[in-house]
Amino acid sequence: MKVIIAGAYAIGNYLASLLNRTNEEITIIDTDEEALASINPDLDVLTMHDSPISIKALKEIDTGDADLFVAVTHDQEVNMCACGLAKSLGAKHTMAKVEEYEYAKHDNQEVLKRMGIDSVIYPEMLAAQDIINGLKMSWVRQRWDVYGGALIMLGIKLRESCVILDKPLKELIGADDPYHIVAIKRGEETIIPGGNDVLRLYDIAYFMTTPQNIPVVRRVVGKEHYEDVSNVMIMGGGKTAVRTAITMPDYMKYKIIESDVQRCEELNAILKRNDYIINGDARDTALLIEEGIKGMQAFVALTGSSETNILACLAAKRNGVRKTVAVVENIDYVDMAESLDIGTIINKKAIAASRIYEMLLEGKASNVRFLMQARADVAEFKAMPGSRITKKKIFELGLPKGITLGGLVRNGEGVLISGGTQIQEGDIVMAFSHNADITRIQKLFE
Repeated sequence: MKVIIAGAYAIGNYLASLLNRTNEEITIIDTDEEALASINPDLDVLTMHDSPISIKALKEIDTGDADLFVAVTHDQEVNMCACGLAKSLGAKHTMAKVEEYEYAKHDNQEVLKRMGIDSVIYPEMLAAQDIINGLKMSWVRQRWDVYGGALIMLGIKLRESCVILDKPLKELIGADDPYHIVAIKRGEETIIPGGNDVLRLYDIAYFMTTPQNIPVVRRVVGKEHYEDVSNVMIMGGGKTAVRTAITMPDYMKYKIIESDVQRCEELNAILKRNDYIINGDARDTALLIEEGIKGMQAFVALTGSSETNILACLAAKRNGVRKTVAVVENIDYVDMAESLDIGTIINKKAIAASRIYEMLLEGKASNVRFLMQARADVAEFKAMPGSRITKKKIFELGLPKGITLGGLVRNGEGVLISGGTQIQEGDIVMAFSHNADITRIQKLFE
């Protein structure tokens, strides 16, 4: 598959690293020579120093043969124009990163298609969705639903209250148990566990379970005492905060603390709910206490400074807030923030790149999700009639290294997978992949 990326900055660079794992033919075009030079030299990509809105340049890189043309420069207008030109030259699918919500609204998609823009990426909306998902289950770092929620994958940080630490998994989990562990994140390492592996304190464990057994998982990881989130304090009143506030469930109440007086007035005009917009500096501990930080179940830091967001979340934790969420735009800071136990880490650039990657792979698998912190993919595959996956039991298949099957959906019901499971025609199967091309497993299902 031929992919052209307009924009060599963080999103384009990160997207190229994801696509490189699936051996796509990738070309990156940008006017910024320094940004092109910063691309990881280990990536198998072609680069072109030119404008993505130059017809001559687009012809030189054979844009007409591109399966996907994605424009992710800093300039929304350049992205939209580049996609229109690429479509006119014959690119099969075009995608533009936008900075304004109106371009992401469903009502306007037909207008954009007539301009040659097949789809758009609005990072602030994607970030807001991840933030809300994190707030809905305060004891979970990440959640992924398979087949509309018939199966659930939960990424959970293990604390001292977890009752399944330091014991071989083969002694803890059998074929008929209500959950399986499909991966373990330990420091910078991601482990696809076997029976002899153990869970350790401060691991992030990825549990596969069914909706009715979520309380069982919550009990064994010792998270029953975590309060559900009903009061949220948000630091920063930018676009991500607006999207988060607008999509927040009615049972959650929020306070937004914004340092700019004019922006506070704009927020009062934009947001229709009777929540609070407060003018002040959320780094001021006295202000946080005055505004009730000790009564909050969650604190969300959304300023433009990664360092400020990390420090603010640490301050919130010292004031008793259990659930914290920080936007960390510097990808180099993500592991540091995780090591400081910030909680849910949001990186809009990585989310945007991951979503583009997922959309590209959806022709090969369904409901694809890239888990940034585990550096792994999860995806759904459907077992077709006569496919190889239906011929043998799981333990006989010889799955590629780094890939595990966590569960399946049969007749609408979620079922956990063990080595002795026999996949049947029509089953929807969840695959988890680390350091492997998840599309390699596709052939088993055809």
